[in-house]
Amino acid sequence: MTEDSQPDPSGDPLLASKFAVPAVPPGFVARKRLTDRLTEGTRGPLTVISGPAGAGKTTLAAAWQGSRCSPGPVVWLAVESEENAPGVFWAYVLGAFRYHHVPLPDIGTPSRADTVDRSLIVRLASALTELPQPVVLVLDGIERVGDRQLAADLEFVLAHTGSALRLVLIGRVDPALPLHRYRAEGRIREIRRSELAFTPRETAQLLKRHGLAPSSESVGVLTQRTEGWAAGLRLCALAMQGADDSERFAQSFAASHNAVADYLTAEVLEAQPLGVQDLLTRTSILSHIHPALADALTGRGDGAAVLDGLARANAFIEPIGDTSWYRGHPLLAEVLRAHLHSRAPELVPELHLRAAQWFAAADRLPDAVEHAAAAGEWEYAAALLVDRLAIGRLLTGPESHSLERLFQGMPAEVPGAAPALVASATALLRHDAGESRRQLVRAEEALTADAASETGRTSPERRLTQALLRLLGGVGAGGGGAAERDADDAGDVRALMAQVSDTRLSHHPEVEALCRYGHAQALLAAGRRTEAREAFTAALNAAPDEATRAVRYHCLGALALTEAVDGMLREAETHAREGLRTADEAGVPDGHRTGICHLALAAVASERGDLLAAQRHADAAAHFRGPVHDPLGAAEDAVLRARLALAQGRTAQALEALDVPRLSTAHNGAGRDGTSRTAMPPLCPEAARRVTMARCAVHLARGDPSSALAALGGDAVDGDHAHALASAAAHLAAGDTGHARRLLAPLGNGASPGPADRVRARLLQAHAALRDDATAHAVVFLGQALDAARPQLLRAPFAESGPWLRHLLAQTPELTAGHPWLNERPDDADDRPLLVEQLSARERDVLRHVAQMMSTQEIAAELYLSVNTVKTHLKSIYRKLSVSRRSDAVRRAREADLL
Repeated sequence: MTEDSQPDPSGDPLLASKFAVPAVPPGFVARKRLTDRLTEGTRGPLTVISGPAGAGKTTLAAAWQGSRCSPGPVVWLAVESEENAPGVFWAYVLGAFRYHHVPLPDIGTPSRADTVDRSLIVRLASALTELPQPVVLVLDGIERVGDRQLAADLEFVLAHTGSALRLVLIGRVDPALPLHRYRAEGRIREIRRSELAFTPRETAQLLKRHGLAPSSESVGVLTQRTEGWAAGLRLCALAMQGADDSERFAQSFAASHNAVADYLTAEVLEAQPLGVQDLLTRTSILSHIHPALADALTGRGDGAAVLDGLARANAFIEPIGDTSWYRGHPLLAEVLRAHLHSRAPELVPELHLRAAQWFAAADRLPDAVEHAAAAGEWEYAAALLVDRLAIGRLLTGPESHSLERLFQGMPAEVPGAAPALVASATALLRHDAGESRRQLVRAEEALTADAASETGRTSPERRLTQALLRLLGGVGAGGGGAAERDADDAGDVRALMAQVSDTRLSHHPEVEALCRYGHAQALLAAGRRTEAREAFTAALNAAPDEATRAVRYHCLGALALTEAVDGMLREAETHAREGLRTADEAGVPDGHRTGICHLALAAVASERGDLLAAQRHADAAAHFRGPVHDPLGAAEDAVLRARLALAQGRTAQALEALDVPRLSTAHNGAGRDGTSRTAMPPLCPEAARRVTMARCAVHLARGDPSSALAALGGDAVDGDHAHALASAAAHLAAGDTGHARRLLAPLGNGASPGPADRVRARLLQAHAALRDDATAHAVVFLGQALDAARPQLLRAPFAESGPWLRHLLAQTPELTAGHPWLNERPDDADDRPLLVEQLSARERDVLRHVAQMMSTQEIAAELYLSVNTVKTHLKSIYRKLSVSRRSDAVRRAREADLL
């Protein structure tokens, strides 16, 4: 180490090492985007390079100095804490000018360490203006200059040298200069943490400079995990050189953490006072830190000041936008958590519980539940949902998936009503009606015990949650009287809602939407189809926003399927496609989708005679568990598959599809151990009726009217148009035209529930007229059938009618000429999304995560890719699927069976 010939005011020699420009480290990556910015900055008076320890600030300036891009000579000074004394600081500044051979006239030197004459500062400014070219003064470590007068003198020199002095200040904190004024005047360039961060391309170059050949996935993972932190990347690269499997190292978070732990401990954690270390360690359990929450975890009141100081010091804590929240670097947080778990493991659950209580008081329910679960306080976590009437947020809304994943970790049989109710709700999400009912029995027992306790009461929120889950989980299951019980359950929900405060209900609009949806399902299960359609429409009106999108999705599917069965094909198609879009936009995961929308589209295609499209949509519906576990959906799925088999002449396969024991087993549900929890319930009246009508049609297609009549089991009750039509068809096939005509007569006097029944009724009347040799009447009825079918393009009733219809149409060409749509091939171009080229395996991986409504950053973390790589994959996916939005990409991929 050499020394300057002149001592500082304290008498110590000036250390020449502080004037030397640091050497660029091995493996250095030249980053032109930053050196160009620094060159641009030195064209003006002030450049600030600010960032945390190890961000590459000094290396950047040193590399720039070596690039010879400076407008003049570069004078370098590494500032240390002892230079905080004004006299010492300015002595070192003058020494730096001498060391770098920038001649200044003899302006004197500071005579005292603790102060400096104003005249010396004036003489220095004057001397700088006399230089033949600008000079760049680099002060590295400016955060160590804390003296206000010293900062004021530095600003004076900068302000009075014109363009002669270009100042570059490097530090972890901003210098004590009026930066706002320089910004307003456009006389400053700033290079901060975000710009200093390595891009994936720069990371790849760094790793290659260390003799590594990383994959793009490894590069993306390391860049994201370190957030481009230069020192972290360099330490990881060195560790990877000695690793047996560098790729596995890159994919391992633990390995990255171990590589940088010592550096972060020494440079960040141990550099802080003990109180700050304690706050950092305790708040490491959080993903985001609020000052008041930090106070709750530390028991102190200095959270705001400490966090603000850390952010200003670039100590790996940064504010989040214009909020009061902060976030820490993920690697630092991992190091801090390791310290916490190793030094005070008993404190971890207590901190999580404190955080849960703070979040609960702040009405941040998902965060409260997350920390209650992390604390192992499952009864408290469940009570947060139930007692705040937030069970609907588990069943629907943007937080549904994350809440479900949290409660997947809840141990079985946690005591109490709230855990049982939450377990029932999560079972519903898995389409496990049997387990849901079993948990409701547990909840009832706990609620009864609570009512018998000293308090003698249970909250209306718990009773309302129980009634709502019973309504949603019991619809469609059970035989005689079950539909009436479903209606009673809907009434119970309404009565209990009246006991809950209006304020609480207004905060949870999903409860109203779920109640209406459950009521509509109960009406449908009872066979009251017209009322059910109206109720589903009312439920849709009660589910207009993001919090109720999942309910809206289920309502649209159920309404579409009901409309499709009733022959309202245009409405059904519109609602089914809207349902699919809603599911994509709401991010409903595959495991929560029912496939009912696809089933409705299959029914529409079947009624229009497009069997290929019907089969395609039926197969898409089979991808989801919903139609199998929903008894009404299971029945419609069976009816559709029977019709498709029948259209191909496979009557035995059609009857097999309508096997009732198979249907009951399908929707019975299973417990967590995979075994059935409940006895097999019979189908609900509407599901049984639909299966019966389909079985009758199969027997008629086989030429067996006796079996068809036996399947019907007797005359229809008043108002059951479908049963009357099926019975009339069977009697007509058996040769009993008179009985068939008597069954059809009431239908001719009034409107049937839907277009499909009206068309089939007119066709049966036409057939009966032909049997009586009343051809003219038959032609009238056929014309009425064609007129009724044309708006919805109902072709299936004509295709299923048999040879008599073809003969009649041949005799009346004028009818055929007036209805060309009858023989047109259905246009299903919209059902076949354009696929320019096949998606790669990685693109499919990205698309599957997009379907789960994950953000680009979350996908990158899950797949160990960089954010830029994910964006590139998304652009390619959009191009191949001919779309421009995520939701459209998911929709088209589902329709093309890519998901």
